Amino acid sequence: MLRNFVHDRRGNFAMMTALMMAPIMGVTALAIDYSQVSRQRQMTLNALDAAGIATARYLTQGATDAEAEAYAKDFFRANLGGVKPENATLLITLPNQNTGGGTLKLEAQLKYAPIFYPVFQKLRGENPGGDTKIDFKAQSEVRLKNTLEVALVLDNSGSMGYTGTGSSEKRLAILKSAAKELVKTIAKEGAQMKQVQKPVQFGVVPFAASVNVGPDNATATWMDTDGRSPIHHENFDWSTMAAFDAEKRVEQSNGIYYKRGENWGAEAGQKVTRFTLYDDIKRVTSTSTDWAYECTRFYSDGSCRRYGWVEKTTRTHGSFASWGGCVEMRPYPLNINDAPADRTRPETLFVPMFAPDETDKSDGNRRPANNNWWDDFTSGSTSAAYDQAYMPKYYDDTYETRAMGMDEGPNASCSTKPITALTDVGSTTGLNKIYTAIDAMEANGATNVTEGLAWGWRVVSGRAPFSEGRPDNETGNDKVVIVLTDGANTYYTPGSVSAQDYSGSYYRYGGNDLAGSRSIYSNYGYVRNRAGNSRLFDGATGASSYDYSNGNYSKAMTSHMSAICENAKSDKIMVMTVALDLDATDANEKKQIDALKTCSSESRTRKDGNGKPVKLFWNATSGDLDDAFKAIGDELSNLRIVG
Repeated sequence: MLRNFVHDRRGNFAMMTALMMAPIMGVTALAIDYSQVSRQRQMTLNALDAAGIATARYLTQGATDAEAEAYAKDFFRANLGGVKPENATLLITLPNQNTGGGTLKLEAQLKYAPIFYPVFQKLRGENPGGDTKIDFKAQSEVRLKNTLEVALVLDNSGSMGYTGTGSSEKRLAILKSAAKELVKTIAKEGAQMKQVQKPVQFGVVPFAASVNVGPDNATATWMDTDGRSPIHHENFDWSTMAAFDAEKRVEQSNGIYYKRGENWGAEAGQKVTRFTLYDDIKRVTSTSTDWAYECTRFYSDGSCRRYGWVEKTTRTHGSFASWGGCVEMRPYPLNINDAPADRTRPETLFVPMFAPDETDKSDGNRRPANNNWWDDFTSGSTSAAYDQAYMPKYYDDTYETRAMGMDEGPNASCSTKPITALTDVGSTTGLNKIYTAIDAMEANGATNVTEGLAWGWRVVSGRAPFSEGRPDNETGNDKVVIVLTDGANTYYTPGSVSAQDYSGSYYRYGGNDLAGSRSIYSNYGYVRNRAGNSRLFDGATGASSYDYSNGNYSKAMTSHMSAICENAKSDKIMVMTVALDLDATDANEKKQIDALKTCSSESRTRKDGNGKPVKLFWNATSGDLDDAFKAIGDELSNLRIVG
């Protein structure tokens, strides 16, 4: 009987099935739930990655933080597939909008409710009321692909033509080579960003005593084409026109000057500006003499009393000079900011430079004025200031035969090539355009870092005058101004520079200041204009408005330069500065070194030994300028690393 019980198999399968049910169901539950959670996990990861890329692009288009967060969440939910949106949570960490692209971080949290796992718990006799959730987290980081806009603000003053320290080449030649290599390096990196338009743009701002915005901008809306700016006519005395000829007057009406009187002929009623003055000044291109038989004496009633042969001189006229493209600095505080030009506010408009013809009079018969380029036609005047502002002289076209070009005559202190606006260097055409602009630079004139920096800012700005840059609120884009100079800011008193070369001797003793202008003419105008005012000292700190010396003028300009630097940096412009061949042991040059260093921004990627960001400033010699520009290239590359 015992033997029969041992060998009986009739109820064994059911018993074994019961004993194996728990592990069988457990394995099944785990397999099914694992498959489901894996599938939902992958769908969540896919949605996370898609949301990261889409949101990154949305941010680069200028989206606000709130818009970007809402967009990311909507995009994430829309791509979850079979995952219930209520089971998936998206956490968003946006990049700092003030530091270029930055890093966008997205974290997804998924709560999965198992299908069979609770049953498995019951079979095992466990409490099914416990936690039956399976959670997981995933994170995605997207380093926004920074685009880059750079203005190369490069010193073209006369000293850049000197042989550099530690080199046998001239400074400007060394600068050209280093600048082109920098552009080439960054352009190659930009070429990697296939899906982004204009990933890297460069502009070139040559500066000396002034900055040339380009003569083709004469009719631009931001130029003072009507002569309304308060500085437009400050060196002209238009009342002298009526004093010379009552029927050839210039009169003001509603802020604009007009030609009045019958002796203007067809020109009567036309407006008068610096632009029209360039057009009105004529030179004699040819002279011919002939004889005509005509009345030589008249009766009182106007009839002819006697005829005779009369010698007649005929003159053919041509253009004397055309505007070279340089502009004066706007009145304070517009000279230190990037406020857009507004035609309803004439002071915001840019005024073309026009250097007045200075007095014919000499100082003690030995020193002529520095910029005497036209006959005064006021021999009866005893006032050099009157002669300088005397306007009828410009409308006498009987004697001058030579045309005048850049940095002479009315274009005095305008010596640089025009600005090259931001250009996409991703194409061969664009790259060659920037190379050509760099190669065309010439060394001549004084040094005005202040104005160079101001126009560098305007070039990368998304606002006019130069609006080729991306909108200022677009993230993922860095705007950079690189300033290089080999000297301090300079503005000269008349006696501190050689007067123009006349046939007489002693011209090298400097020009006279019989008109009381206190300076040569440049882009601040005269230090002392006809009204006795000075724009050079407006808003300047550390400079005395009663000290008419070159050193004090430099202080005023450097004060403005410092203000522009701070304003530009506040406008999210990255400023990099390079001092070339400046000696820190020289007190004056040390001041310029310190000013340039203070002007510069702080690095976002490099720190000093104390853990503080290093300044983006390089004190270089001509011998190691290449190294400085390579370091600048590294800094720009760090802004554009794509994770």
